[in-house]
Amino acid sequence: MSERDLAAERLLPTPPVGREWTPIRHGESGDRVYRRSDGAAYAKIASGKAAALLEGERDRIAWLAAFRIVSPVVYDWIAAEHAACLVLRAIPGVPASELAAPDLKKAWPSIARQLKALHELPAEACPFERRLASMFDRAADVVARDAVNLDFLAPEDLNVRSSELLAALRTELPKRLAEEPGDLVICHGDACLPNFMIDPETHRCTGIIDLGRLGTADRYVDFSLLLGNARESWTAPGDAQAARDCLFDIHGISNPDEGRLAFYLRLDPLTWG
Repeated sequence: MSERDLAAERLLPTPPVGREWTPIRHGESGDRVYRRSDGAAYAKIASGKAAALLEGERDRIAWLAAFRIVSPVVYDWIAAEHAACLVLRAIPGVPASELAAPDLKKAWPSIARQLKALHELPAEACPFERRLASMFDRAADVVARDAVNLDFLAPEDLNVRSSELLAALRTELPKRLAEEPGDLVICHGDACLPNFMIDPETHRCTGIIDLGRLGTADRYVDFSLLLGNARESWTAPGDAQAARDCLFDIHGISNPDEGRLAFYLRLDPLTWG
C-alpha cells in the first residue's frame, strides 16, 4: 500500500468490535471508497482539492435528508489538513449497474419514479446549483488543462480533439441557456446506473447515492445520463426504446427534446477532470 493510501486510511474511524473497513474502489473523482464489513456503512476519503468536493457532497446529503428521498445519512466527518473522510449509512440493495438486463427492465420504472421524486422537490429551496453556465465553464477549464478522461467519452468521440468537442457544444450554448429556466429542477447530476440502489428481490429502487453533483439544473441533464449510461445494458431488441418511452411517460413528457439529450450527454464527459 502506498504512503498516500496509508495516510488516508488513518482517517477512517475505528469500527465497532468485530468489524473492519475494506477498500472497494476509487470513485470517479479519485476518492477512495471503503465498505464496513457489516454492510451498514461506507466511507469516502479524498485528499487535496478533492477534499473540498467531498465536503460539498456531505452538505448536499445533509440538506437532502429533510425530504422524503431515500439517500445516505452522514454518520461522521473527519477532516485533516489536506484530506477528509466522509462516513455514510449504506443504502440497502445492489447498484442498478449490477443487474442483468431482464432484472434492470423490471427495476426501470422504479428508477424513473425515484428520479421524478427528486425532480419534484422545490428547486427554489435548493442552495446548490449546477447551472449550465457554470458547468460549461468547468468543461472549458478541463479541456484547457487537457484533463478530459477519455474513459468517459462516447466511442464516436474518442478520436475527436476535446477542443473540437467543446467548440461544437459552444455553438449550441445560447439555445440551451435559453431553454434551461423552463426545466430547472433539482438534478442528481450523475444519474448513472451505479447510483441507483435496487432491491434484487422486489426490483424496487431503494435509494440514490453519490450526491456530490446534486443541484439545480435542466432536468435533461439527468435524462441524458441515465439513458446514455443504460444503453449498453440492454440486450434484447426494443429494450432501449421501451426504457426510453417508460422514462418519459413517467415524467409526463410526450415529445422529448433530442437536441438537449445529445447536448448534455456530450457535455458531461468534459466536466470531469
